[in-house]
Amino acid sequence: MSTRKKVLLGIAGVYFVAMALIILIFGATRRDNEEFAPQNEFKTDTWIALPGPFDINKAVLYLVIAGVLTVITMVYIANRMQARPNRVQTAVETLYTLMRDNITRGNMDDAMARKWFPFIGTLFLFIWFSNLIGYIPLPTNTEHPFHIGGLEIPSFAIYAATANIAIPLVLALVVFVAYNVEGIRVKGVRGYLKSLVPAGISGGAAIPIFILEFLSNFMRLLSLSVRLFANILAGHLIILFMSGGLAVLLGLEVLGVFTLPFGIALFLFEVGLVATLQAFIFATLSAIYLGGAVAEHH
Repeated sequence: MSTRKKVLLGIAGVYFVAMALIILIFGATRRDNEEFAPQNEFKTDTWIALPGPFDINKAVLYLVIAGVLTVITMVYIANRMQARPNRVQTAVETLYTLMRDNITRGNMDDAMARKWFPFIGTLFLFIWFSNLIGYIPLPTNTEHPFHIGGLEIPSFAIYAATANIAIPLVLALVVFVAYNVEGIRVKGVRGYLKSLVPAGISGGAAIPIFILEFLSNFMRLLSLSVRLFANILAGHLIILFMSGGLAVLLGLEVLGVFTLPFGIALFLFEVGLVATLQAFIFATLSAIYLGGAVAEHH
């Protein structure tokens, strides 16, 4: 037996022994839960009330952090490039190449790519940072605070601004306006509307096709916003349930011992793949829509 298999078997053995001891010590009695509500983790309670719809809450905090990180990455580090790059510069250059070559230039010509690369790059970085910091526990849970020296401090929790449908929807609206305005600017209103009908279709068949294509443009708002929102929200909920939320919800404390390893594995999977993948998909689709808006043939 290889050393790797021995180590894995040893870890599994320790894990099952620990579970058995916990069951023996604490038992497996079910307790009714009347307080814990998983959906409350995504509530945006008002922290600072301002006139109009400008209240400050945890979603605003996460957006500000993501915005600051985006500016630092694109401006501060870019102005301090070195001939012999360090690790941070190497990582930024790798991101730059991904955004420029794979996302932007891969979906539009060079002239248009130079014009729209700052927009696509900013979009990718902002969503990427918003997703990543959503997996960093921050003191944002005001519903269950803890007290230190008479101070009421919010509990640490994970939350992502992109798990609030309003944020992906606004980003999708910005992209929607951008590619439609660009298409009209290049082709004119009549030419842009005519380009919605695929080449080779004429006569009476063009009318229903035009209606379907026109409506499909609005469906892109859903394809952009709901995909990002649903994936981030679902990921956070699964992590919450597997990390102990399901045990609390069902009133079976021992269940948390079984589900915790899966919660850790899902957390690493979300941070390592899903956060980046969703930002990549959103930015790529945005580039595709921009490139398609000015293309000669639909």
